[in-house]
Amino acid sequence: MKNSNLISNLKHDIPASIVVFFVALPLCLGIALASGAPLFSGLIAGIIGGIVVGALSGSQVGVSGPAAGLAAIVLTAIGSLGGFENFLLAVVLGGIIQFLFGVLRAGIIGYYFPSSVIKGMLTGIGIIIIIKQIPVFFGYERSEGDFSLTEIGGVFNAISPGATLIAVASLGILLLWSNILSKKGKIFQLIQGPLVAVIAGIIYELFTHGNSVWQIKASQLVSVPVPSDFTSFIGQFSFPNFSQISNPEIWVTAFTIALVASLETLLCVEATDKLDPEKRVTPTNRELIAQGTGNFISGMIGGLPVTQVIVRSSANIQSGGKTKLSAIIHGFFLLISVMLIPTLLNKIPLSVLAAVLFIVGYKLAKPSLFKTMYQLGWKQFTPFIITILGIVFTDLLIGIGLGLIVGVTIILIKSFQNSHFLHIEDKSDGKHRIKMTLAEEVTFINKGAILKELDTLPENTFLELDVRKTQFLDYDIIEIFEDFSEKAKQREIDIQLISERGVIDNPASFVEHFNKP
Repeated sequence: MKNSNLISNLKHDIPASIVVFFVALPLCLGIALASGAPLFSGLIAGIIGGIVVGALSGSQVGVSGPAAGLAAIVLTAIGSLGGFENFLLAVVLGGIIQFLFGVLRAGIIGYYFPSSVIKGMLTGIGIIIIIKQIPVFFGYERSEGDFSLTEIGGVFNAISPGATLIAVASLGILLLWSNILSKKGKIFQLIQGPLVAVIAGIIYELFTHGNSVWQIKASQLVSVPVPSDFTSFIGQFSFPNFSQISNPEIWVTAFTIALVASLETLLCVEATDKLDPEKRVTPTNRELIAQGTGNFISGMIGGLPVTQVIVRSSANIQSGGKTKLSAIIHGFFLLISVMLIPTLLNKIPLSVLAAVLFIVGYKLAKPSLFKTMYQLGWKQFTPFIITILGIVFTDLLIGIGLGLIVGVTIILIKSFQNSHFLHIEDKSDGKHRIKMTLAEEVTFINKGAILKELDTLPENTFLELDVRKTQFLDYDIIEIFEDFSEKAKQREIDIQLISERGVIDNPASFVEHFNKP
């Protein structure tokens, strides 16, 4: 049954995998460039993240590959460790450490990050994507350094007509496809807008080649290594220098990679599960084992470290991906493309891919989300906006750290006098009857315990949820019950909510019953 379900979802997974492929390709190359590593190492990480991690992971919609959040660590490590081969050894050892994290069941740490911080992370990454793609969209070239908001004036003073024209046209195709044509029939759902935009970009490049005004420069096109034969293709791989295994700096870097990659993965897992329309829960310990295996193999053959990546994962979900086949197939697309059609890939204008990433960034940072978070109150909005500002103006990890500090501080101010506990009472008398009583004060710190209890409830259970004593219920917990109410229907679990307002059987929504002044 499980295999038949995977096959039946191919009509969703193959189109989604194409979109993810076109999103992943420039990210693999760009992150390798930002990391000071060979471009091919980014492609290796993308391939391993798709095929190996995708196959081993328990996530149905998550996609792994090289992560922008690790670029600064990689750049520093390559220089300090004395070469790329020494760094690869740290990646291999980091993968082993990460594997051990999973075996030791360290995946639970992801449950202790507030929902507001996770949503802030998603929004901040969306804004960063848009900002970073502005110069690429307009064909702006600079000799060195990273793009910042202060350079916007320079971008508009050095617009490339050809790159900008095809970028605007591609953006129009993407908007037309997603808002109108995708609703017109199955053919438009099967053939995704990004694929059409990329094909249009290739055609444009071929027809304008040699035109001094409208042509796309070589520096404005995708740049994938083009091997002349199989021997030169194999020659692009690098291997770790195991003679440095006793070097303590290697081990420090390995532990740093394992820790940061695990944290980024767990945060992305939490975020991806929230985006998943089917609200499936990813086993976090299995995810760490999958990521550790992926990093071990990636390091062994010359690839960058991998994590689950929210940009690719969200693109997968937005494109209708249903199962892990989407991530696996996108990995094979990367492998096949760099082996068989690198010359054709090098005809794709980078500005077209920037247009694709604009849409991904916008969907992560929709203005409506700011309004929603503001309406939830200052306890949700403050860590949300602090996380965004921290990510945009510093980096990913600092932004998440600032948001977490603010979130924890707010919780401590609100609940310093009250204890947090969850009481479970089994009232079985021939039937599964479970009574769950919530305490006066329940916060995101209790997420792990509540999720575990709800996920272990057997089918055909009668759940009595008593919240009469609850004076404060964190919005993270409300989200858990909202998501569980959908899964409860599939598992034939009846819910009876007992609140100060009375008894409600199988409530359609929990928000109105839990929100108290």
